[in-house]
Amino acid sequence: MSKTIGIIGGGMIGGAVARLAVAAGLDVVLSNSRGPETLADLVGELGPRARAATPAEAARAGDLVVAAVPLKAYGALPAADLAGKTVVDAMVFHPQRDGDLAGLGTGELTSSALVQRHLADSRVVKTFATIDFHHLVTLARPAGAADRSALPVAGDDPAAKAQVVELLDAFGYDAVDAGRLADSWRLAPGKPAYVQPYMGERPEGLSQEEAQRWFFQSPGVSVPAARVKELTDSATREN
Repeated sequence: MSKTIGIIGGGMIGGAVARLAVAAGLDVVLSNSRGPETLADLVGELGPRARAATPAEAARAGDLVVAAVPLKAYGALPAADLAGKTVVDAMVFHPQRDGDLAGLGTGELTSSALVQRHLADSRVVKTFATIDFHHLVTLARPAGAADRSALPVAGDDPAAKAQVVELLDAFGYDAVDAGRLADSWRLAPGKPAYVQPYMGERPEGLSQEEAQRWFFQSPGVSVPAARVKELTDSATREN
């Protein structure tokens, strides 16, 4: 089991992963593009198992490294420092935010395959990208719990996938094998397994403020492994 998790990206998903890692008894090295000092509040909240560093330092420190930056910034991931590492791709392609990244708009390439191309000497595994940051924390459950949820995992290296499955188990989730990185389009926004199943149906007629309050008060909906497999298998290029 990985003892230290490096996290590149100190936003919502990165913070949620850090909380789960600390709760699992793991050490965390957090980083972002703005400098370690900007993570002081989060590190203080997480306690002695967490520290802030630069992305290169987090990459070198992590037995396993989670990349949770906006996808448009994937090129800034420190490839040399991540060489030989298992890298969890928690990034999501949003064209309105990320722009026209080569091959993604046409579906010729998945975002994770693009990341793997940049991190040629790393083993990229896709997960955490189908659940929002709030319910990633609230839905975590111990092994054997009747209401334990699962997350889909895609990757080309079996040993790296097994390492990530072990991490998910420590975090409180089962895992569903979603195939190779070329298959990870099944986990993209708009696909059946993306976010909505874990969030549940939002009541109609809420104002923006009420919708935000509902989101943070909602514990989420358990999505067991069999249902996650059904959702990922049902994905098509059109839906």
